[in-house]
Amino acid sequence: MGAILGIIGLGLLLLVIIVIGYFISIYNSLVRLKNNIEKAWSNIDVLLKQRHDELTKLLETVKGYMKHEREVLEKVTQARTAFMSAQTVADKAGADNMMTSALKSLFAVAENYPELKADRSFAQFQGRISDIESQIADRREFYNDSVNTYNIRIEQIPDLFIARMLGYTRKELFKAADEDKQDVKISF
Repeated sequence: MGAILGIIGLGLLLLVIIVIGYFISIYNSLVRLKNNIEKAWSNIDVLLKQRHDELTKLLETVKGYMKHEREVLEKVTQARTAFMSAQTVADKAGADNMMTSALKSLFAVAENYPELKADRSFAQFQGRISDIESQIADRREFYNDSVNTYNIRIEQIPDLFIARMLGYTRKELFKAADEDKQDVKISF
């Protein structure tokens, strides 16, 4: 009888250890997902800063040529200011969308200035910013993938219970600006 109780006790202890191990693995994977989101955002933030630095140099190159394009230059300057004052991920995402729109306008207007297009510095900065834009797009995709995985996990059982205990809430995806979703008007 004592041996049977010992085996049952050992079985229960083993079961408790397995359950605790399972919850620890869920906890650790949720923490890893949360930290991956923060890392992904930091990578985007670094590229946004690089773009900001390159944009400062680009504006100095462009100012001499585009004296009559005040509105375009003001949009770029406003976008830079919005980026510098942004504190949250949502604010920085909004500033990024504003900057993307302003850069599109700047590069479109630059087409009207053949001497500007021929300027080696302008071409170099335009190429550098285009490269950074491509990297930002890649990082946004990774960020959104990380956020999506995290959001799914914290809403599934049994992860839901641990996520609630930790106070984990849904994260926002990085979304495109409304003007980027508009139909493109093409005329020949």
